[in-house]
Amino acid sequence: MTASSTTTYPVGGLGAPKDRVPASPTDLGLRAGFEVFSADDHISLADDIWYQNFPANLRDQAPRVMQVDDGWVIGADGKTFLPPAFIDVLNQYDPVPGSHSGDIAARLGALDAEGVTSELAFPNAILALLMWPDKEIRELCFRIYNEYLASVQEESGGRIWGVGLINWWDAAGAARTLAELKDLGVRTFLLPLNPGKGEDGKPLDYAGDALADVWSAIEDAGIPVSHHIGETTPGIPSQVNTVGVGMLQSVAPFREVFAKYTLGGILDRHRRLRVGWFEGGINWVPSAIQDAEHIAASFAHMNNHELSHPVQHYWDEHMTASFMVDPLGLDLIDRIGVTRAMWSSDFPHNESTYGYTTEVLASVVTQVGVEAAEAILGDNIRAFLGLDS
Repeated sequence: MTASSTTTYPVGGLGAPKDRVPASPTDLGLRAGFEVFSADDHISLADDIWYQNFPANLRDQAPRVMQVDDGWVIGADGKTFLPPAFIDVLNQYDPVPGSHSGDIAARLGALDAEGVTSELAFPNAILALLMWPDKEIRELCFRIYNEYLASVQEESGGRIWGVGLINWWDAAGAARTLAELKDLGVRTFLLPLNPGKGEDGKPLDYAGDALADVWSAIEDAGIPVSHHIGETTPGIPSQVNTVGVGMLQSVAPFREVFAKYTLGGILDRHRRLRVGWFEGGINWVPSAIQDAEHIAASFAHMNNHELSHPVQHYWDEHMTASFMVDPLGLDLIDRIGVTRAMWSSDFPHNESTYGYTTEVLASVVTQVGVEAAEAILGDNIRAFLGLDS
């Protein structure tokens, strides 16, 4: 059982990450030598890796890494692909020491400053390449990025673990990029919530026959899938507090793909898959399971696939999720499962715990107790990445 807890934010807000001061580490009362592992941080790409590594005959098609104001962006012909609102946010956190891949020593120093030993680092602006129209160029970008990630992992001494990118739109490409990813020692990859369109111009369906062999390739590789918030954009613009309004809907985007895995039968057909949901918190899990089980029962007579298990089984056996500050989710930890939750800092984003990480870590220990906290603050992400064996 857990004790209810809340986190009180400073009056007037936390301020931009570039203006925050790291929180000094403190004794959390965990076992001797325990290492806190942030399950979801972000690292900006600060090296022009595609232009440098594309074959000479394709170099004019390479996206370029460039600096706009204080942020690192991706573009071509001297112009970024990213919208102004994204750059505005980027400029709030990219000036933080260690925010980008160009200074790994500063990155490790930023982790040390708040008592975090290791991290799983998702990309930032690279999301702009997920739907690059030329799929051969897209895959080449992903493969070069994965090689770069492996060098970052090595330079960090195994403290920074990167999230790679694969070809998900055809089975042969999936098998090829997964094999390379595995050989490089990259332990997981980002799979977009929206798979895009196929060669026929029609939307791809993760639960459909066209991607069945892609799931088989992922299953055979034994590499866990990572889904992350941030791909969705508001359908209706907001004149007031645009970023906040957009973020509030962006932090709860997982239900459709969760339904594909469960009600859509992906996990019945591919029973060795492991799936992580990142930065959407954990409080959504019990309600999504509850609603999915009600829907499964209500529409069973209309289904063309009979589920092999209750929806709760798919969560318990295949999935896990990360949070930064989620006292409500921790109130529900007995329903979610202590081994199914992973804490993260989200460094260096605006919504990150940067500047008050020590307080958040201590609140987790207080709310769930030492044993559960050790699972949530490090052991579970190490298990997800296969670093505990």
